[in-house]
Amino acid sequence: MKDKLSFTSYAVVGFMLFALFFGAGNLIFPAQLGQNAGTNFWPAILGFLLTGVGLPLLGILAMSYSGSKNLQELASRVHPVYGIAFTVMLYLTIGPFFASPRTATVAYDVGFSSFVSEGAQQTGLFVFTVLFFSATLFFSLKPRKLIDYIGKMLAPGIVILLMILLGMVIAKPMGEIQPPLGGFQGNAFIQGFLEGYNTMDALASLVFGIIVIRTIRSLGVTSTKGVLVATARSGLVAITLLAVLYIGIAYLGAVSTQELGIFSTGGPVLSGGAAYYFGQTGTILLAIILTLACLTTSIGLTTACAEYFQTLFPKVGYKAFAVFFTVITFIIANFGLANIITYSVPVLMLLYPLAIVLMLLAFLSGLFQHRHAVYIVTMAVTLLVSVTDGLKSLCNSLGIAYFDWLTPILSFYEKVLPLYNQGLGWLLPALVIILLASVGLRLFHITAKTSA
Repeated sequence: MKDKLSFTSYAVVGFMLFALFFGAGNLIFPAQLGQNAGTNFWPAILGFLLTGVGLPLLGILAMSYSGSKNLQELASRVHPVYGIAFTVMLYLTIGPFFASPRTATVAYDVGFSSFVSEGAQQTGLFVFTVLFFSATLFFSLKPRKLIDYIGKMLAPGIVILLMILLGMVIAKPMGEIQPPLGGFQGNAFIQGFLEGYNTMDALASLVFGIIVIRTIRSLGVTSTKGVLVATARSGLVAITLLAVLYIGIAYLGAVSTQELGIFSTGGPVLSGGAAYYFGQTGTILLAIILTLACLTTSIGLTTACAEYFQTLFPKVGYKAFAVFFTVITFIIANFGLANIITYSVPVLMLLYPLAIVLMLLAFLSGLFQHRHAVYIVTMAVTLLVSVTDGLKSLCNSLGIAYFDWLTPILSFYEKVLPLYNQGLGWLLPALVIILLASVGLRLFHITAKTSA
């Protein structure tokens, strides 16, 4: 038994974790943020890094610190039914409903849409997704070693290509950074914080954390402290690399608006940048590497979802779930990247607070003696706020008026909850409940000892 790994081992596990995280959203959302944040670039990117980099590390550490075997076991500390419901929602979100379809639409938008005429974009997307998800299903039904090998080869390749592109952006910017747009005109930090939800990495970290822990244990580290330290050090490798790429891609977006214009998604920013600096050759190379990278992500997400749902329904085979989720993903992908993002935001506004509070409870559980009631009350209060945030976001995304019954609730929250208008109304109530429970239990024990 050992408590430490070599520097090389930390780097290997860190790059593995980076490869798990690095997908479609890690490319398009920083670019979109850069375009919209403009001269408010730094506060916006710092907020984005907090949710896009800090929370994923927190999620991995929470899984390691809690000692849970999987996400369902950790979430079941609230209630077994909640554990299943939350885990199912999370897998569907990072799987067939949003993240998996996004892999194909980003690959198409960034790599191939520029080669298709304006009137044939929907047909082009359809043909591309047929090929993309046929390959996803084929490899999802095959042994994973081939995919692991391809993923390890592709991750360094796309990082090197992006570093070259971003180096050119820094050396020779496309244009001047323009004034901020939309929500970035006000509190750019909070807007960037909320934009970081779109990467879905904090949600994925609650799944990937178990993979990292198993890998570290397989390398000979078995003590609780050793696993936690190794997880933290490996995680730092992954998030440092992610942070560097996020800043660079966001900067590309910020300096691109004069030359390329403003886009509704970040995909065309990357393809436009590649074309600007390297011509058609660069665009084709980016398209090939990005498509293969997104394909491995799609395969991994399909495999993970099929495996989890097979544990819930053992009588249904893995292959049946793989086929089912691939078909659902294909259908949703053909609604296009912009629509996927539009409908994913309300779901993320619902799930992210629940995930963050679950992480906090995992770390602070010892303060309130792991009391079941504290988990229930804290998550219930968080859910009451996050559900309304999700519905509010849905109405805003669809451009419709708030439901009649929702308006007075929103008005009440705005008056009594600090930071509610910034999308963080759930944070203080959750922390207050944890604090009161911890202090109350400590005072109770002190009183009990004094009485005895």
